[in-house]
Amino acid sequence: MTEVLNDAQKTCPVHAADGDSSGKACPADTSQSSASSSGVPSSETQISEDGYEVGAAGVKPAHEYEPLGPDSLTWQIWGTWTGMFQGLWAGSIQNMHPKLGAAVWDHSDFFGERWQRLMRSLYPISGVVFDSIIPGAQTGLEVRDYHKTVKGTMEDGSRYHALDPDVFYWAHATFWYGNVRLCERFGPFLTEDQKRQLFEESKAWYAQYGVSMRPVPETYEDFLEYWDYMCRNVLRDHVSVRTVLDITQLPPPPFLSFIPKSVWDKYLVPQNQKLFMWLTTGFYDEPIREILGLEWSESDERRFRLLGKGINIVMHKLLPKRALHHPRPRDAFDRLSGKVPIDAPIVHTPKRNLPPMDQRDNPMHYCPVTAARRATYPGVLTAD
Repeated sequence: MTEVLNDAQKTCPVHAADGDSSGKACPADTSQSSASSSGVPSSETQISEDGYEVGAAGVKPAHEYEPLGPDSLTWQIWGTWTGMFQGLWAGSIQNMHPKLGAAVWDHSDFFGERWQRLMRSLYPISGVVFDSIIPGAQTGLEVRDYHKTVKGTMEDGSRYHALDPDVFYWAHATFWYGNVRLCERFGPFLTEDQKRQLFEESKAWYAQYGVSMRPVPETYEDFLEYWDYMCRNVLRDHVSVRTVLDITQLPPPPFLSFIPKSVWDKYLVPQNQKLFMWLTTGFYDEPIREILGLEWSESDERRFRLLGKGINIVMHKLLPKRALHHPRPRDAFDRLSGKVPIDAPIVHTPKRNLPPMDQRDNPMHYCPVTAARRATYPGVLTAD
């Protein structure tokens, strides 16, 4: 297991250490305990009844941000199946955060039902953005609440909580910035101004969780410094990272369950492992490749860019948009077009993706056992 590259006491150039004139603690600095992990609230922070930080002095509160709507750039380019190419990147780089990796390893059943968990999680994750037009929807708060009981102690004796500001913002950073990285590689290709716009929109997106906005960098340039700092100084190798990257034991996804296990194991598993590990390495920043001991040559880069151009043509120029979108975003556009009433029930994951029976009352799980509407194929609006 690889150690953190630098001393954790070093401070991020964006979020200064305690005592600096900025007065802002670095969310990347895992040596500094937040109020929720230390149990001792700072005089400058506001703590919820459940013990997590919901605000800080001098920081715009979450409730002052308006939800993103159809006119946002995030709505136009996020929530597509292209993101599946980036699945291992997202899961692994999230788990490289020491606290997040520990939380996943200690609490998640991710490794026992990987496909089902991934497929159902896409619904509330995308719903934080796309449910904004549904009257009364509070998907962001629901996602936050799944994490209230996720806490524990790390190997070094320090405590963690999934809603610690540094942890929760890192997960969000991988969502919104992962979108930028995906576009940089596989399209639709973005201008620098569009990247800055996506960053500003990511603030409103993060605000929907109702947590403290303290960890959020001020500008896009500040965010890039934060991201680089995290990659070089905080992220580390972890057993949960390696488990995410190993898909050799992964069965066929539920929608390909008709493939015989013998065929899947012999012919598809080796190729899938090789392909998705290569794709993931291409998405990584160079410091992450170094931490994980992965090589990336100029030839790899040329082939990756060529692949990206091809995927951009197929996914964003040839494929109908309705087929490109995940069911939750697709449902949002159906509401806008009038195909679905604006106040129709939220579309939920198919039953095949629900948690195991003995986990369906676990508050950490999104588990719509009963639902008025469930997702189906692009040509159909509703399924039982």
